[in-house]
Amino acid sequence: MTKIRVYDPAMCCSTGVCGPTVDPALVRFSADADWAKGQEIDLLRYNLGQEPMAFVNNSVVKQFLDRSGAEALPLILVEGEIALAGRYPTREELVRWAGLAAVPAMKSPAGGCCGGSGTC
Repeated sequence: MTKIRVYDPAMCCSTGVCGPTVDPALVRFSADADWAKGQEIDLLRYNLGQEPMAFVNNSVVKQFLDRSGAEALPLILVEGEIALAGRYPTREELVRWAGLAAVPAMKSPAGGCCGGSGTC
């Protein structure tokens, strides 16, 4: 099972999907992270504001923060190596890193939403 670790910037809650203004990228990634866990991907998230020792105790993350600063977060490690920094991964990237089959694309029925009848 592929280990994916997400080191989030300091946020008000564990997912960042809270408060008066919510970043749409966090909403998307939160849904993708839940999906990944349902696919048995070993994905864990760490919040700098709530779990600072997770950042300090990982030498790769600590070196990244020393070099780039907290403003360069999020940082994503796959099997302990830096896979991405500065943005959250897409579902397709999670699939690729985990070695899963491609995510099936959503297809509309033949003829579009009306099934070719023209009456929706």
